Amino acid sequence: MKIDVNDCLFCLVDVQERLFPHVKNKDIIENNLQILIKGLKLHNVPFIINEQYKKGLGETISSLKELILDDEHFEKTSFSICGNEDTLNKIKEHNKKFVIVAGIETHVCVLQTCLDLLEEGFTPIIVCDCVSSRSEFNNIMAIERLVQAGVIPTTYESLLFELTVHSKHEVFKQISALVK
Repeated sequence: MKIDVNDCLFCLVDVQERLFPHVKNKDIIENNLQILIKGLKLHNVPFIINEQYKKGLGETISSLKELILDDEHFEKTSFSICGNEDTLNKIKEHNKKFVIVAGIETHVCVLQTCLDLLEEGFTPIIVCDCVSSRSEFNNIMAIERLVQAGVIPTTYESLLFELTVHSKHEVFKQISALVK
């Protein structure tokens, strides 16, 4: 099943100041998330930013925050973004088939979000090199479980080129520059 850029929505999950420093490969994940976000912005994919209990976990990390200032932000206390009625309603309002998911932690909020999106009739896409957990084993097991459940796994580079489709696309050169 090919992912159509016109039928996508992006959800960033809980990449927050007090939690992010504790996840595995945080520097790589941060860099990958920056590239993913910039590439999705080039494709005009709509964004929904989610933050878990901001009083305790803080804001989205500064390197991403500057890229998503104008996007819709939702605070939540449920692990799944779908547990927040306002967020779920906004996802439904966008009327997109594919929901691209990235963030932390893979085995908690990302996992529960993707499973709930499946139950709501969406096709979640997990960007595997843009998710992490404090434990690498938890990260790996969560991705395996999600794939078995029907979530589509991908990487940021593969996804961005799939959305671009061909080298004559108006953003092809910008996407190529981003991933180099």
